Amino acid sequence: MGIEVGSQAPAFSLPSTSGKTLSLAQLKGKKVVLYFYPKDDTPGCTKEACGFRDDIGALKAAGAVILGVSPDDVVSHEKFIKKYDLPFDLLADTDHAIAEKYGVWKEKSMYGKKYFGIERTTFVIDGKGKIACVFTKVKVDEHSADVLEVLKAIDAHEAP
Repeated sequence: MGIEVGSQAPAFSLPSTSGKTLSLAQLKGKKVVLYFYPKDDTPGCTKEACGFRDDIGALKAAGAVILGVSPDDVVSHEKFIKKYDLPFDLLADTDHAIAEKYGVWKEKSMYGKKYFGIERTTFVIDGKGKIACVFTKVKVDEHSADVLEVLKAIDAHEAP
């Protein structure tokens, strides 16, 4: 059972690359793009992060805070940010507790071996802390543009 659109986003509090612990409660009133990805500095994850980086102006103009989450630690995240000049925080979910809360910690298979890891998924959370959209089976090439369309739709829906 996954998290559904319209439900309250599960609370989280994780160490971030800003040097502080970041929680969903601190972002109340802001739209949050919470994207879960498997591993720093791997091809798909890098392409996804760089897509958000390249569209950061439009994403911020749409009122969004971008947050990436993976099981990597803060030191790994800091290297990833520095290497690709990422202009947003990455959160360290080293015990994958938040990934489990969001239902994205799944059994996977590669070359016939089974293991647990993050299933690439993005949650768009509105200013009231509700899930506005869930992207599963993310296609990293056009993902940032797809997220931007959802953010614009939230604005259109919330307008008086």
